[in-house]
Amino acid sequence: MNQTEKAYAEHLSALQHAGEILWFRFEGIKLRLADKTFYTPDFAVLAADGVMEMREVKGFWLDDARAKIKIAADQYPFRFIAVRVRPKKDGGGWAVEEF
Repeated sequence: MNQTEKAYAEHLSALQHAGEILWFRFEGIKLRLADKTFYTPDFAVLAADGVMEMREVKGFWLDDARAKIKIAADQYPFRFIAVRVRPKKDGGGWAVEEF
């Protein structure tokens, strides 16, 4: 894990402790998008409502990463969420984008 992913794992641990999520795992699921093309979300998360979420932690987006998460969102019955660190001057925390 890089530093941003470690910080997000700590955030997920706090959410789990608070009962907002039931379970999470770093790079725990690999999704096939096409022949020889896969997408591995940074975190698989089981929300408290029973919905599986695939969460991607980004400092910035490369075009292929954005394309892969959109393709995966079209093919799989999971909630796909991208998060990035929100600057402290903007209130801190995590900015969230759902696909």
